[in-house]
Amino acid sequence: MSGDLGLWAVPVAMLGGAIRVSTPFLFVSLGECLTERSGRINLGLEGTLTFGAMAGYALAFESGSAWVGVGAAAAAGAGFGAFHGWICRFKGVNDIAMGIALMLLGIGLAFFFGKPYIQPVAPDLPSIPFGFWSDVPQVQAALQVNVLFLVGVALAFGMAWMLRNTALGLRIRVVGDSTEAARAIGIAPDRVQLWATAAGGALAGVAGAYLSLYYPGSWNEGLSSGQGLMAVALVIFARWNPVLCLFAALLFGAAGALGPALQTVGFTSGYYLFFAAPYVLTLALLIFTSTPGNALDSAPGELSITK
Repeated sequence: MSGDLGLWAVPVAMLGGAIRVSTPFLFVSLGECLTERSGRINLGLEGTLTFGAMAGYALAFESGSAWVGVGAAAAAGAGFGAFHGWICRFKGVNDIAMGIALMLLGIGLAFFFGKPYIQPVAPDLPSIPFGFWSDVPQVQAALQVNVLFLVGVALAFGMAWMLRNTALGLRIRVVGDSTEAARAIGIAPDRVQLWATAAGGALAGVAGAYLSLYYPGSWNEGLSSGQGLMAVALVIFARWNPVLCLFAALLFGAAGALGPALQTVGFTSGYYLFFAAPYVLTLALLIFTSTPGNALDSAPGELSITK
């Protein structure tokens, strides 16, 4: 198949791979971006994503509808997020430590309840064939875009507009910058952080449903591959900007698609090393954003990582 495009098969495959691989990064990073803009950090999104993938796959299989599965994953993620937001309101509770505990809990529960659904086949999420105009199979495959990717793009711009232009966005930003200032003007910080964390968890649950119901499109215990944790680095790199989260997710997606893209042109010697590209990129971004010249000056003031 690669003979049709020659070396052009690599960028075409990376384009398609970037769209497919970036979608879960996009949703989970948007969820973490919203959570962190309210002054809360949630390292438990890895567990939320994994449990959402399991819940979405299970409900999709039982109901026969992939969209029911997405709704179930969002509800499960919202539950995890709300619990994290609720328990972190108590004095002395560290949101980073609590997030790690919830990550382990979510992964453990997903493994326990997901055992019966490893073999059954659930319905897939639909996609739109934007490559209908081409006769080249690689182009058609690259432009087979899942509906959730388009929803995520719209959500990134919508969230940026909401944070900048609405009263709700102002409340979230004020709480994230200073809970004392929020209380002084009559805003209840705990309530805002609770709902922001719940919404962020719901988006992470949707990211999990995408993994189990579209790409790769099955439920297994190694499905998430650390994407929930990588989203934290992605949000820092994007400077807590939802639109920049979109472009950062595409960058991570392209890095994740590098190995499969090289396979399309017959590059088989050590190509599997390129599967580590997203993890190397995460490490590089963490080092870059931690240098003195790149201090977290854009971070919300109430985040644990700024104190």
